[in-house]
This record gives sequence, C-alpha cells and structure tokens, in this order.
Amino acid sequence: MTAPLVTILDDEPAIRTMLADALNEAGFRTMAFGRATEFEAALRSTTPDVCLVDLSLPDRDGLTLVHRLALEQGATVIIISGRAQVQDRVTGLELGADDYIIKPFEPAEVVARIRARLRRSTPSPQSGEVARFNGWVAHFDRYVLEDETATETPFSHAEGEVLRLFLERPKRLISRQAMQEALGGAASESFDRAMDVRISRLRTKLREDPRNPRLIKTIYGAGYIFLGDVAWG
Repeated sequence: MTAPLVTILDDEPAIRTMLADALNEAGFRTMAFGRATEFEAALRSTTPDVCLVDLSLPDRDGLTLVHRLALEQGATVIIISGRAQVQDRVTGLELGADDYIIKPFEPAEVVARIRARLRRSTPSPQSGEVARFNGWVAHFDRYVLEDETATETPFSHAEGEVLRLFLERPKRLISRQAMQEALGGAASESFDRAMDVRISRLRTKLREDPRNPRLIKTIYGAGYIFLGDVAWG
C-alpha cells in the first residue's frame, strides 16, 4: 500500500526540513514548498492526503489558500502557524481547516495529529464512500452532495467529517462531547464555534429552513440529531 503523501507549505527552510525528516521517518511521503505558487503548481499533477499550510506566506494569503484547499482538494488541511490568538484559530477552522497547530511545536505532535486525522478519514466498516438520504446523495470520494436533479454542491473535508458523523449515527443524539471525541478537537470555544459554522453550512447546502431544519436538529443543551433515513453504498 502506498504511504500517505503529506505536503508542507512553509517559507522557513528549517521548519520544512524538520517536518519532512520527522514525517519520512514515520513512514509518510513528503513534498515541501516555500511558496504558494510552487505548491499550487504541484497540485495540478499531485493529490496529497494531508496539506500542512503556514498562514504567513510571501506570495499568498494563507487563509484564502486554506479555504480553497478545503473546498477543492478533499485533503486533510492542517494549519501550522505562529498566530496564537483564539480568533486566528477560529477563522482558520471556519474556513475549512481540520486542525490548527501553533508554532513552536514538536515534530512528534504533528505526526500524531496527522495519523489521528487520517484514521478519522477512513470509512467505518458499516459505511463507505456514498450515502443516500432523503433525496440526496453524499459522495465522500468526490466531496459533493447531489440532489434529485443531479445538481452537485461541493463540501469541504471538514464539513464532510461532520456529515459522515451524522450519517453514520442517524436518529441518535450526538452530544458536543461525542463530536469532540470523534473529530479530535480540543474542548474549547473555538472548537464549538467551528462546529456551529460547519453545521450551519451543511444546513445551507442541504437547503434546510434555518428556523425549522428537518434533517439536522439542534437539541438545546444536549447536542444534535440527524433525522434522515440513510442507506450506504
């Protein structure tokens, strides 16, 4: 089996080398870039499993790049940044990043976070890559929702993690704590806000009435419940 490919986008050569060495030793394949233009050119012929992205790039706004990667690539996107403010973390997660690691960090922590994310991205035995529910088809291999007219709406990797969680546990209450444990977030205001944003975006893409959603219901003080009828395969 081919080892997962991790791309590293950071303008500091020492950080690129440190991460590449640690990831190669852990059994990953790596590609490292110092500029966004080089990274984007490589994406035309390469499909990474995980993208590590610094926000402070010399030729591109890192947050804009994160948002595009989340929507178009389907890869796990992990921000590595010296920006430590809560609002920076919240913004990165809201734009579609799967995780946010603050510099300075230990390479072993990055390796562990990547492994955890890849485990969560693997379909469970009872599910797969295609789920049908209430007139919708979710294609997790292509990160799109398809309606009854075959119109497709893309969703990000981060939104897909939340959607898969709901579809694998239909008509069961999912608490905030259960979401945190399943998706690997730390208990914090930024995680809660990121989940609220992802669920709001999923409702919009599923054309839910925000005042009375019929599929993703909020149970105030308890969590969420998905009320659809789901068939996998």
